[in-house]
Amino acid sequence: MLNDTQTESTTLPTQRGAQLVTVNEVPATLDQTNFPVLGKGAKDFESVTEKISGLVLRKGVTKGWVVGFGIAFMLLMLFLYAVTILFVDGIGIWGINVPVAWGFDIVNFVWWIGIGHAGTLISAILLLLRQDWRTSINRFAEAMTLFAVACAGMFPILHLGRPQLFYWLLPYYPNTMALLPQFRSPLLWDVFAVSTYGTVSLLFWFVGLIPDLASLRDRATTKGKQMIYGALSLGWRGSAVHWKRYTTIYMILAGLSTPLVLSVHTVVSFDFAVSQIPGWHATIFPPYFVAGAIFSGFAMVLTLGIPLRKYYGLEDYITPRHLNNMAKVMLATGLIVVYGYSQEAFMGWYSGAEYEKYMIWNRMTGPYAPAYWALIFCNGVVPQLLWMRKFRTHTVWLWCISIVVNVGMWLERYVIIAISLHRDFVPSAWGYYNPTFFDWATYIGTMGLFLTLFFLFIRFLPVIAVSEVRELVHIEHAKHGHH
Repeated sequence: MLNDTQTESTTLPTQRGAQLVTVNEVPATLDQTNFPVLGKGAKDFESVTEKISGLVLRKGVTKGWVVGFGIAFMLLMLFLYAVTILFVDGIGIWGINVPVAWGFDIVNFVWWIGIGHAGTLISAILLLLRQDWRTSINRFAEAMTLFAVACAGMFPILHLGRPQLFYWLLPYYPNTMALLPQFRSPLLWDVFAVSTYGTVSLLFWFVGLIPDLASLRDRATTKGKQMIYGALSLGWRGSAVHWKRYTTIYMILAGLSTPLVLSVHTVVSFDFAVSQIPGWHATIFPPYFVAGAIFSGFAMVLTLGIPLRKYYGLEDYITPRHLNNMAKVMLATGLIVVYGYSQEAFMGWYSGAEYEKYMIWNRMTGPYAPAYWALIFCNGVVPQLLWMRKFRTHTVWLWCISIVVNVGMWLERYVIIAISLHRDFVPSAWGYYNPTFFDWATYIGTMGLFLTLFFLFIRFLPVIAVSEVRELVHIEHAKHGHH
């Protein structure tokens, strides 16, 4: 992306059919001694474009992609089966009861919303902070955000009992009973927060794709692909005017997305923090939830990015520096999450509130104690390995740690919701929550939806931002005096 003072002579080179002629082409090779972001394979514009575009424009699909997509699609069919039974028989097929009226549905809603946070942080905040290492991972992280929000948004709707009437939550909808949404309810705030988050993230993702869609249009060899990518690229020709407008709108959307990183999960935390239920009524929840969302989001980026990097040979684009930096972000946010755990326990004791004190003790020693100590191990103990560089840059270890963190963050949401509800103020109202087959089927099925969308994204759109990586090549050549 270029600033307003740059001219056509310094813009990125365009593909066949473009109307822009560039000068001062970079040489075919580049000394990699001081090239920290990209590997030796990303040596010039053509190699970058060919490598990344080739993943999309290749003929046929690989066996690995077919196997992965097949597994994801079967899980998606499990989700459709579970939802069909839910529509026919109602939410009684789930394990929710009195007093645990929120179960896997809200646990998974909060977990999926958290998964999407890393994409927005990588795309928006790191862009505004001029962190060039975000370039190779921002595209698939943004896609991950959209798919995670899609999975998250379904759970509150399915939980309603009458999902066909979900639009009654929209403000001032003139329904037949002349009822208006309760604006003091955090559940309504969720509608605004999640819908805004999804809309802005979609716009941000699509705008960033436009130059790359034009590259695919110009490289496509079939009429159908040329027409589809041509329509999606919105007439992009790579002129200086196009780049100026692109840069402007991209920065505006980044500015709009930045507060969403903080606001969305803050609003989700209000679902709990504004209540009077012991274990939920805590002022630390907003920052604690935001840090946990970024923590789990970066873990998911690593969970997806490391196999993607290995299978498609993208080691020159997703380098050890990317892995190291993401591991550092995970370590930092993980420490904030652990601090949140300690403050919950401390305030439960220090407050002198009988119910709060018991709730913390119940988490540690009650019937759900194994889940609590498992989350402490996953989120508090295992991430401490990231203090050591060999764990931050070793792909196998880092991938295993990311999986453990994802499990731990899911357990955190389970502990917050299920344990806080199952023993309320009155012992005669105590109960126990056991998830049913349909709880698990719905949850695992949304993983299938997420992975199905991700595999389709890999197949039909560039997983790495071609134009931004080529800009890095251009900047590095200019920095090292190559003309």
